[in-house]
Amino acid sequence: MKRRIAFFDFDGTITTKDTLLEFIKFCKGTYHFYWGFILYSPFLVAYKLKIIPNYVAKQKVLEFFFKGQSIESFQALCDSFAEEVIPGLIRPKAMQEIERMKKSDTTVVIVSASAENWIRRWAEKNELELLGTKLATAGGKITGGIEGNNCYGDEKVCRVKERFILTAYDEIYCYGDSAGDKAMLALGNFAFYKPFR
Repeated sequence: MKRRIAFFDFDGTITTKDTLLEFIKFCKGTYHFYWGFILYSPFLVAYKLKIIPNYVAKQKVLEFFFKGQSIESFQALCDSFAEEVIPGLIRPKAMQEIERMKKSDTTVVIVSASAENWIRRWAEKNELELLGTKLATAGGKITGGIEGNNCYGDEKVCRVKERFILTAYDEIYCYGDSAGDKAMLALGNFAFYKPFR
């Protein structure tokens, strides 16, 4: 029997929206969400213009909204978000493909630049493995920083290769929707760009 593994980007590929933004709205409300992004718009513009990397802009946003929050209360919000909001963001065609893969005994892995914290419960519920950005903590609190590297671009490939021996698989499937997924897509025997739109 052939051994198969499938790597799915999460935001925009499986979901219809960026879950970082939706998570902030869920936690802080619409008013604080927009106020925070107005304050940090220079960093977001700099990222869009490729003046600063993705992780710098992400850390600035995370620091503003979550720095100093206890890990316990933060994770409780993440779990609630995973149960209450994420199911409504899932693309039906993406879920159909995931279920099809699982039925064929394919190992299915979510590889996301979003924090593992708010995806984990949904991934576990659907029996999927997860590789995502890890958030830094200190003294039992969220710092707003990232532990290690942001799981984006080439880092997605690094994380995949750290966890899996790809030569052990006969078929590798990759699904993504952005420039941050191109390196991961190149790993696949079968690669799909924006497949569920």
